[in-house]
Amino acid sequence: MRLVCDNLATHKTPLVHEWLARHPRFHVHFTPTGSSWLNQAERWFVYLTTQLTQRGVHRSLHALEADIRAWVQ
Repeated sequence: MRLVCDNLATHKTPLVHEWLARHPRFHVHFTPTGSSWLNQAERWFVYLTTQLTQRGVHRSLHALEADIRAWVQ
């Protein structure tokens, strides 16, 4: 099984290395530093930001939340 992780330091701690040593079926791959464009969740938030929040005027947090929910639907 292959795991793709970002370069967060907690993914590389001794505890994680020990766990991976005990579970050899897992192969970990790390994304390059500064490559947030590979992370699908981050890409979704960038798309949300450029398509909705940068183009809209939201007079309250409630209005922003309502627009985000409508956009996701």
